[in-house]
Amino acid sequence: MLGPALVACGDDGGGESASPEPAATAPSDPAAAKAEITENWTTFFDPNTPVAERAELLENGDQLRPALQALLTNDAASQATAKVKTVEFTSPNNANVTYDLLVSGAPAVPDAKGTSVFQDDTWKVSVKTLCGLAQLSGATVPGC
Repeated sequence: MLGPALVACGDDGGGESASPEPAATAPSDPAAAKAEITENWTTFFDPNTPVAERAELLENGDQLRPALQALLTNDAASQATAKVKTVEFTSPNNANVTYDLLVSGAPAVPDAKGTSVFQDDTWKVSVKTLCGLAQLSGATVPGC
């Protein structure tokens, strides 16, 4: 019985709904975002990727370049690669990433958890993920 009254109250002719839109929990193109996250994580964790390029794929990478360089002095960290298994969006600009961390091709940390953030029109490895890996490796990393 309240349905028509609520609709009538909410119709101001402006085309907007009286009730708020639910918050978006994914980017507008989740498939493209997932592909970019997977590609960027693979590149970031490629031992052949130069530090400058890795910094571009790291949240706040310009400020954290010294932290990234410090982490890469660790033998295991410098040889680590990642295989993204799942990406779950928590908002249009954030995602949880489950990945296998491999060292010299052998599983070192299966089903590792990390996050990706959309910054400067790019899906990047989060600072939180980098600092977690630094802690795991035992490296002292400035900024973490």
